[in-house]
Amino acid sequence: MIFTHSDEPLDVTLLLFSGLSLLSLAATLDPMRGANRVLGRPAYRWKLVSMDGAMPVASCGLPIPVEGAFAPAEQQDALIVLAAFDAATHATPRNLRALRAGAKRSAVVGGIESGSWLMGFAGLLDGHRATTHWEDLEDFAARFPDVDVQPDRFVVDEPVFTTGGATPALDCMLSLIRARNGYSAALDVASLYIYEEVRTGSDVQPIVSLGRIRQHEPRVAEAIRVMETHIDRPLTIAAIARRVGVSTRGLETLFLRIVEVTPGAYYVTLRLNAARRLVLDTNLSLADIAERTGFSAIASLSRAFRRQFGQPPSAARKARL
Repeated sequence: MIFTHSDEPLDVTLLLFSGLSLLSLAATLDPMRGANRVLGRPAYRWKLVSMDGAMPVASCGLPIPVEGAFAPAEQQDALIVLAAFDAATHATPRNLRALRAGAKRSAVVGGIESGSWLMGFAGLLDGHRATTHWEDLEDFAARFPDVDVQPDRFVVDEPVFTTGGATPALDCMLSLIRARNGYSAALDVASLYIYEEVRTGSDVQPIVSLGRIRQHEPRVAEAIRVMETHIDRPLTIAAIARRVGVSTRGLETLFLRIVEVTPGAYYVTLRLNAARRLVLDTNLSLADIAERTGFSAIASLSRAFRRQFGQPPSAARKARL
């Protein structure tokens, strides 16, 4: 167990896979550096490795230096797996065997963003609560029925923990610092990044960041939340307006003032952005994507997609290859 008070240094191995988010890596690594600075001692020690010792390439194209190849037989307090796009391609029998072996030599194993997928493929999450990025929650739950999937920002269910993305990784690391070194230390580390909150894992992941909108007009923020939770079965704008307690015209006025588009246009954009992610990041058929994003047919999805992105979804999918 590592999420408990301790004055002992914590030895952490960060196992990196190509395609990982650089922001997720920074959100995981830098709070430990910040804690060492705040505490004035090496409370956290870390090393970066890859499976074969080669430099993994982040999703932005930046190669990341590592200290060498992952050694599953080595002991560490925490093994943290960082992956993002195409996590399934890394789930080779060799890699999964190495993960399972490394888990036996670690007090805790963590998954950042799609690192939770690799943990799931390795069977490390069976019987535990876990989360992943909100875009993948439904597929994650379907793929791993023995995992208690939660929509939380991060989930600690030792000996495993998982996070939903970059800022949830920061939240999780701050939670670790709070548990080991005290609330004051966690707040001091958060202040290094001008980060005002030390969140709990049970905070549900927002599909988009609504903080600034909520400050200016909470009814618009609530309307957007309703839209985000009804991507596959779109509601009418009148129904959304009723849910947030304004008239249809009133909601249109609020949207034009706050986000400078009509609620209808905003809703369509949300659905098309969801469709684009599915086109680029999955192998789902266009019929399935149309159904999941509330379009009545492939043709209607393709027309709207072309208007929004300048090419049909079929062309966008070919261009990714």
